[in-house]
Amino acid sequence: MHGKIALEEAFALPRLDAQSRRWASLFSTDVDKHVAEITDINATRLRYADAHGVGFQILSYTAPGVQDIYDREEADALAREINEYIAARVREAPEGRLGAFATLSMHDPATAAAELRRCVFEHGFLGALVNDTQRSGPAGDDLVFYDRPEWDGFWATCTELRVPLYLHPRNPTGVVFDKLWKDRSWLIGPPLSFAHGVSLHLLGMVTNGVFDRHPDLQVIVGHLGEHVPFDMWRINHWFEDRKKLLGLAETCKKTIREYFAQNIWITTSGHFSTTTLNFCLAEVGADRILFSIDYPFESFEDACGWFDGVPLNVTDKLKIGRENAKKLFRLGEYKDSDTPLTKDG
Repeated sequence: MHGKIALEEAFALPRLDAQSRRWASLFSTDVDKHVAEITDINATRLRYADAHGVGFQILSYTAPGVQDIYDREEADALAREINEYIAARVREAPEGRLGAFATLSMHDPATAAAELRRCVFEHGFLGALVNDTQRSGPAGDDLVFYDRPEWDGFWATCTELRVPLYLHPRNPTGVVFDKLWKDRSWLIGPPLSFAHGVSLHLLGMVTNGVFDRHPDLQVIVGHLGEHVPFDMWRINHWFEDRKKLLGLAETCKKTIREYFAQNIWITTSGHFSTTTLNFCLAEVGADRILFSIDYPFESFEDACGWFDGVPLNVTDKLKIGRENAKKLFRLGEYKDSDTPLTKDG
């Protein structure tokens, strides 16, 4: 399929090479290749895109990124540096090939909202990507969640600007790492911890009323929903038949399926399973699923080869591959944006 849109595609600042190498050593068997790819913007990744039918990519700063910096001033400064850097690289790219998500320091709702607004208006960014909770406190052991009423101003800015937020995973740190993951280090990342963190945060937003207070808010989670779709029946059963009778109805006015239908999107990033996609199609629906790769942690070849070969009807393949993203991000023309789907995908 030509003209696919991918939107969980990472980059890193070249000046932070040592940090990129340290992070890559946790997830890559070829650190040099990974660092070369994650610091490249307009060469290698565009060649991969051309070879595998990706017309448009939305780039975002790699995890844990600014969410790992617990000094507020340092986090604010790095977020602005990253945004200026990627804005310049996007301008250098061939027209209609790249977009960007804003990187945000999430220590303070007003500061985060102001930087998002600046990035949208000054640079045309298409939303923001945040790497789960923000480390904070004197030793970095505190975690800032965004599901409390004090974050309503930030969420109101997202809805006013009509841009989504991508809630992306990050590595566990501090007390959480010591108590849960230290002795189970092979479960950190894609095997378990990433989904564990993001699903907690997302369901916290649901149960603490974020989407009720901001009914037009759009939030994206990757990896085919961070395990949540697979528990949809059970979550719904307990919310509707148990917890709402005990008080949850005060802050969670709709069903979990309604929130997924109206506020939450999932992507295929890093989860290239036809069986799992078919399950998500049944539980979530083709209208709320978006193609993504998770490059360079995953390859264009694996992601695109899988998706192009998935036996989907033409309507659903186009929705997931590009049409849903075109509507969500209000995109104009880009490379192969209207290329017909052939029988070969």
